[in-house]
Amino acid sequence: MADNTATTRTVVDKSKSYFPLAGLANDGWSTDDEATATCFCGAVQLSFPTHGPGFVGSFICNCSDCHKLTASMHATNFTIVDTHLKHLRGRENLKTWGQSQTIFVKTPGADNTMTNYFCSTCGSLMYRVGAAFPGVSILRVGSVDDFALHETKLRPTMEQFTKDRVSWKLPTEGATQFEEDGLHKQ
Repeated sequence: MADNTATTRTVVDKSKSYFPLAGLANDGWSTDDEATATCFCGAVQLSFPTHGPGFVGSFICNCSDCHKLTASMHATNFTIVDTHLKHLRGRENLKTWGQSQTIFVKTPGADNTMTNYFCSTCGSLMYRVGAAFPGVSILRVGSVDDFALHETKLRPTMEQFTKDRVSWKLPTEGATQFEEDGLHKQ
């Protein structure tokens, strides 16, 4: 009987662009200055800068909102100045849903609404905007088409709401740790 326990591991050179099959779209791209993020079905595609001034930073969030929104234990996000975020296609396909009961309470009694923008076809969450974060959009690293950027330019430099991090997830290596909101402390 053959031994089927051996596994083969493909090594990917993540120092250069890498676009694996990830959904229906196959037209994602990246340059030294800009890249794309596409929903799973391909109906919505955004482009964003990969460095400042339009790129603000990347982070891991362990908050309860991100637990529920991602159906996972954390979200890997990055922040883009709104004037630098481009809708290449599918803007009309984006639907919104918002809530004011959120963990981001910058000023008690103020508008704390977070609005989610997601593809109405496949349901992919493309970005969030919040009253507590005027002028920026919070995108999901997992929607970025060039997987090499996940390891390089989009590698998280901050991890927030560590008080809600599950015990089996280690702190993100090299990321500044914040027990609660870290976005307003940087």
